[in-house]
Amino acid sequence: MVKYCCLWLKEERMIPKVIHYCWFGRGKMPELAFKCIESWKKYCPDYEIKEWNEDNFDLDLYPYAREAYDNRKFAFVTDVVRLYALYHEGGVYMDTDVEVLKPLDRFLVHHAFSGFESETEVPTGIMASEKGGKWAAENLAYYEGRHFVKEDGTFDLSSNVKTITKLLIPHGIKLDNSFQDIPNLITMYPRDFFCPKDHQTREIHLTNNTYCIHHFNGSWWPKGKRFEVWLSEKGINKKCAYYISKSIFFPIHVIQHLLKGTFISQAKKHLK
Repeated sequence: MVKYCCLWLKEERMIPKVIHYCWFGRGKMPELAFKCIESWKKYCPDYEIKEWNEDNFDLDLYPYAREAYDNRKFAFVTDVVRLYALYHEGGVYMDTDVEVLKPLDRFLVHHAFSGFESETEVPTGIMASEKGGKWAAENLAYYEGRHFVKEDGTFDLSSNVKTITKLLIPHGIKLDNSFQDIPNLITMYPRDFFCPKDHQTREIHLTNNTYCIHHFNGSWWPKGKRFEVWLSEKGINKKCAYYISKSIFFPIHVIQHLLKGTFISQAKKHLK
């Protein structure tokens, strides 16, 4: 705890008191989202809370965002917008399934901060940066000129978690779920600070260090995956849940690709 306190004692606040979140598609928010946003208001009462949507973000700034939006893949729109918000305005970004348990003020002394969501991966559900920060700039630059719809008509469904993790490797990050302060770039915290919930087992391991819980609601997951997780949470054996989901959604998936004319390209992709 001493190593954290030494940083927290810094007086200068780098990150502004703004919480950013995204809600594209004009759909109805789930109850969990309302619960989480209420927790932000409770523990961060003097923060501005800003929603980003199709009314206040120009989707045509990034082809990736426009194409993802037009294909109703709204979580991938968010991959761009959260970085845009952090770079241009600064603040804390949170997914709408992140529940805050304690005030976040002590982390605002960093140039940027995030943590681990597993032993080896960096989360995207909660991240923060000062305005114009180097870390946010590097991640946002990744999407310059990038397309969501590939030349063969399929989608670039690359995980933003893997992308952001990969971009930190040249800066010397150790993928070992440890506290790391990369000078003038970003400060990383162990997973029990921001992501104590295991997204595979769904178990939550709270510690004295825990400030929030990313519930991994999986709004970006395909319907089949969400159904599989739902079955598991209802007590169905994981293997059974997987096969039940596949038996229902795989035929639907095949029909969708046949109708879109992408079945052959997808088949070749999976046969490689």
